[in-house]
Amino acid sequence: MADAAPALEFDTLFDPIIGSPMRVAPGIMRITAPNGGPYTFKGTNTYLLGEERLAVVDPGPDDPRHLDALLRAVGRRPVEAILLTHTHLDHSRLARQLSAAVGAPVWFEGPHRPSRSRRPLERDPIRGGSDYDLEPDRELADRESLELAGMQIEVIATPGHCANHLCFGIQNTPWMLSGDHVMGWNTTMIASPDGSMAAYLNSLLLLNGLPYRHYLPGHGGPIDDGPTFARRLLQHREMRNEEVVLAIAAGARRIGEVVRAIYPRLPMQVIPAARMTIAAHVEYLAAQGRIAVRRGPLGMVLSPLP
Repeated sequence: MADAAPALEFDTLFDPIIGSPMRVAPGIMRITAPNGGPYTFKGTNTYLLGEERLAVVDPGPDDPRHLDALLRAVGRRPVEAILLTHTHLDHSRLARQLSAAVGAPVWFEGPHRPSRSRRPLERDPIRGGSDYDLEPDRELADRESLELAGMQIEVIATPGHCANHLCFGIQNTPWMLSGDHVMGWNTTMIASPDGSMAAYLNSLLLLNGLPYRHYLPGHGGPIDDGPTFARRLLQHREMRNEEVVLAIAAGARRIGEVVRAIYPRLPMQVIPAARMTIAAHVEYLAAQGRIAVRRGPLGMVLSPLP
């Protein structure tokens, strides 16, 4: 099946100096962790907000090299809070170590949880990459305004990639930290039941009404025109929904068959991510009444509606 995606160009030229602070916006420094890979691109971006006093966003993976890099960048400046966009381990695992080192509380939306209840015998494919043990010192609410590091920071609930995902807008500026909700290097992986395609699409729509133009993502480089890119991501997902429906109409009955129809030349290392995201599309389409899904001991069997 041909991929007739809307105009959606990914920036794969991002080449950070791992562990070195880089100023990316007024009052915002980025330090990229040494955890590059097929799902993390060049590594997780940690952001330091402020000048004389700081807030840290997404301290990153449990890696002593990254902790050392963060502590060097912080220096003697007080850290008022550690904020998390979400609690996947590549963003949150270092939170408690950094908290102990700098004496700052950890704030995020709430404990990690699935986007929906698991069905009988259902396996969460990314449970091992989720930080179920971490508890917030303070739970953040949608559209709450935080006064930190000399900035006003707007909390924006953007569930979808996972249930507790947040973006952080720097009020009275064009800058927003978009976490894994919008990234310029690739589309966001949605893996049910941890994530929700329906929630993700709704959260993409939400961004159109926000005043922030420039996005700083959890992986990859800045996105200059974030709202336009988010709209194209939404179009891309809608196109993918149509491709799934067409693949099933053409005879695909298993997730793997849909993946092969839509991505005939996909590299082996990212096939698991494609399978998870296509499964999330299938779940969304079934809930919309556009396809039929029968669940059995060997997985889902897909069929078109009469």
